[in-house]
Amino acid sequence: MNAPHDSLLGRSTPYPSRYDPALLFPIARAQGRAELGLGAELPFRGVDIWNAYEVSWLDARGKPVVALAEFRVPAESPYLVESKSFKLYLNSYNQERIESIDALRARLVQDLSAAAGAAVTVALTPAGRFAQAAVEEFEGESIDQAPVTIDDYGPPNAAHLQADRADLADETLVSDLLKSNCPVTGQPDWASLRIRYAGPRIDRTGLLRYIVSFREHAGFHEQCVERIFVDLLQRCAPQRLEVYARYTRRGGLDINPWRSTHPGVAANPRGARQ
Repeated sequence: MNAPHDSLLGRSTPYPSRYDPALLFPIARAQGRAELGLGAELPFRGVDIWNAYEVSWLDARGKPVVALAEFRVPAESPYLVESKSFKLYLNSYNQERIESIDALRARLVQDLSAAAGAAVTVALTPAGRFAQAAVEEFEGESIDQAPVTIDDYGPPNAAHLQADRADLADETLVSDLLKSNCPVTGQPDWASLRIRYAGPRIDRTGLLRYIVSFREHAGFHEQCVERIFVDLLQRCAPQRLEVYARYTRRGGLDINPWRSTHPGVAANPRGARQ
């Protein structure tokens, strides 16, 4: 089984320019989920949305083509794909001749689905439609201006989460203060977080303290979001819950995990920091 420290993260690596699907490095989700007490029956459904801003290949005549790419990896897939391997894989197309954008999409779907162990969807936006990629921030009420004293920066502390069972709410809360660290390189990962829920009203001061307690935590984006989801579900007992994090990009990729108790389709609003 692949482990994060066996990947190319944090290592000096030559960047290939010819197509090589073997570069993709899958990591089993099971280990991170076991730490949260999760087994085969998950308390959520969801998707990891990857946006790639450095996608290029050669057309049939050898002329470079560029595009934006959106990848959707289902949360129930047994594997996530390590981000540096994803970047190296995309770069392996740089000198590869592809007959059409549809042919490229088909190859991306095939390789990424094989790596994730589940069907991955791919959308490509050619350069002539880049203007459609507008900036759009999360809708919701920000909790970041709360006058709260904070001295807990990790590990994540679910004890901060409190809810009033006598006061029911249906609201959307937003914070731009989520930060965690790559578990291999220690590099900071920055994100905006949106929490939609219905049920006992969540104490906003405690929620903000909880979010900030990830500041020195080492975890992959997907694992952090699932920890937040599970902690909210267990501590606050909402009837409906949705957790969505939009992480800033690194190496031309951003990762945006969405988890929900109910079915739905996550939008893909690119924030200003992305």
